[in-house]
Amino acid sequence: MRILLSNDDGYFAPGLEQLATALSTRADITVVAPERDRSGASNSLTLDRPLSVRRAPNGFLFVNGTPTDCVHLLDELPDMVISGINFGANMGDDTIYSGTVAAATEGYLLGIPSIAISLASTTARHFETASDIAIDFVERHRRRMAAPWLLNVNVPDVPRAEVNGIKITRLGRRHRAEDVIRTQSPRGETVYWVGAAGPAADAGDGTDFHAVEQHFVSVTPLQIDLTNRDQMTEVGEWLER
Repeated sequence: MRILLSNDDGYFAPGLEQLATALSTRADITVVAPERDRSGASNSLTLDRPLSVRRAPNGFLFVNGTPTDCVHLLDELPDMVISGINFGANMGDDTIYSGTVAAATEGYLLGIPSIAISLASTTARHFETASDIAIDFVERHRRRMAAPWLLNVNVPDVPRAEVNGIKITRLGRRHRAEDVIRTQSPRGETVYWVGAAGPAADAGDGTDFHAVEQHFVSVTPLQIDLTNRDQMTEVGEWLER
């Protein structure tokens, strides 16, 4: 198997190194990741300048671009794309902004089975649990080839023995983000920090939030079609008036 690994935390991120080490004995691994933290880059492509690819001492390739860019820079398509292990959850509304999910999305759009895997934590104590889950997914693919799905996987930050299993979930929802923080730089310039993500709003049974809270691995199949079919008739009637 040939697997492309990427992320949005940058090529130096411990989660990416943990994932590459875990999978290196099970597949032919190529790592292409951004040269710096591109969290929140979403599905952006770099179109205003050329991209350069360099090799780090550990053999990872790093790019002066986005996670989405990284998936396009191989001469031959891989058998699978795995993006992560992200430091922090990518649940609910997070998936819209996540560069981790974006790299997997690009693989999916190329017709490749793709997985975004995140450690749902602010302390990142158990990357090894998430890497064990990634190994499990790869072995499942080896036994029975996965379809070109886009899977968003969130792993609770607990020892592997405390994981209660895997649940298929839907995306939950967050409350609106906190307000933008306005402050001044040391030079007296007005600067702004985007507010933190809001707490979970829709986090009931069946959601990714609920599964992770109960120490289950959350697996959410994603799709790209943003059409709101439920509103098509209503909008059409509004336009006719």
